[in-house]
Amino acid sequence: MENVEVFDALNKGRGLRATKVFKAGDVIFTEPSFAAVVFDSLSQQVCHTCFRHQDKLHRCSQCRFAHYCDRTCQRAGWDEHKQECAAIKKCSKVPNETIRLAARALWRIEKDGSIVSEGQLTTLDQLEDHVADMSADGLKELKGNVHNFLDYWPHSSQQHEVDRVSHIFGVIKCNAFTLSDQRGLQAVGVGLFPNLSLVNHNCLPNCTVILNHGSQTALNPLFHTQSRIELRAQERISQGEELTVSYVDLLNVSTDRQQLLKQQYFFDCTCECCSQHLKDDLMMAIKEPSDLEVKEVTQLSLKALEKIEKARVEGNYHEVVNLCKECLEKQELVLADTHLYKLRVLSTASEVLSYLHYFSEAADYARRMVEGYMKLYPPNNAQLGMALMRAGVTHWHAGQIEVGHSMICKAYGILMITHGPTHSITKDLEAIRTQTEVELRLFQQNKDAYYNMRETALKKVPMSAMAEVIQDSIKKLFRSK
Repeated sequence: MENVEVFDALNKGRGLRATKVFKAGDVIFTEPSFAAVVFDSLSQQVCHTCFRHQDKLHRCSQCRFAHYCDRTCQRAGWDEHKQECAAIKKCSKVPNETIRLAARALWRIEKDGSIVSEGQLTTLDQLEDHVADMSADGLKELKGNVHNFLDYWPHSSQQHEVDRVSHIFGVIKCNAFTLSDQRGLQAVGVGLFPNLSLVNHNCLPNCTVILNHGSQTALNPLFHTQSRIELRAQERISQGEELTVSYVDLLNVSTDRQQLLKQQYFFDCTCECCSQHLKDDLMMAIKEPSDLEVKEVTQLSLKALEKIEKARVEGNYHEVVNLCKECLEKQELVLADTHLYKLRVLSTASEVLSYLHYFSEAADYARRMVEGYMKLYPPNNAQLGMALMRAGVTHWHAGQIEVGHSMICKAYGILMITHGPTHSITKDLEAIRTQTEVELRLFQQNKDAYYNMRETALKKVPMSAMAEVIQDSIKKLFRSK
């Protein structure tokens, strides 16, 4: 860890700062998880070793809970799973993901000690647990987890005092990091990364964190299961400058972000973005209607967003589209396109319409959404890059090749910094960028020939759903030309 050092960040406690200059896109450090688990809800869909989302997984024949890509992943994960496997068999009931993570962390300490590598800068015992700061409801949940943990924890393992177990649960609540699938499109698990836990929050951070799964190949088991987080510079970082990441999404007004940070992480955010309420005016921007109109449309938007989410979860996608259009009709004359409630409706409408293959209509909503995002997010922001990618692919599907290619190029430039060239989603986006570049040249040379080619291709290869925009079928969309 020669690139960083621990320092006293005053009221923020310990922090990490750079010991050299970094440019945007540099990897500051990488770190494997100390312990990690798949979410309960995805336990049968995601590999418990490499966290890849797969259609067909092999189930552990003993506990019948853990699932793996193949024998390679199962063998690689056995050292971490074997005690968990025995505990699940003994209890005949699988505990929740928080209890499973706590148990894996304590089994790791029991086996390897608190420091598992030369580059580890801190231990789980040294991290803050904020148990003393928890609300009554938080303490009730904590006590329930501790009770269930003690029932789950085998007598053959090292026994721990209640305070020790409570500390681990507190550390998980305040320091656990969400893990994504191999393409970074879905949160699939949670893990503990001690060094990452030392990086403090800023709503406009100079770093971003990405889970890089390495290269999956049966020829090399090491790379087949290699999962690690990368702390990457989003901008130029000077020597001695504190390294920061954002614990929450920027697209909330400062008071909401501060409240969320206080509830989840027990600190008052005083960053420049919060203290100066930067971009709050844009996030709540209106078109100068009366106060009564603003209040009515705001209340209507909140109710509509609840209905939209309910219909989306239930799979009533045509109902989602109708609700979005009704809400947008009310919002148009009152809320600006940078207003948070309007952006959420635009985002949902574009995604669902794309899923239903109404690409031209989806592209219009996606364009407006991205234009709003670009006014709110900083330039090298991962969420902005992903939004541009989706919008670019939607325009490409709609036959709007010029706008689509431009968005895809912008997305690629951002993801090269936030995800790096070896990440699977960056590689897929590079293939799409190359494809759209070829099509753009054809379009510029002969528009009629381009549209004829596109129509022929679509008859042979149906458009993919938006939920699968980065799958191989997208890259092969125009393969017949």
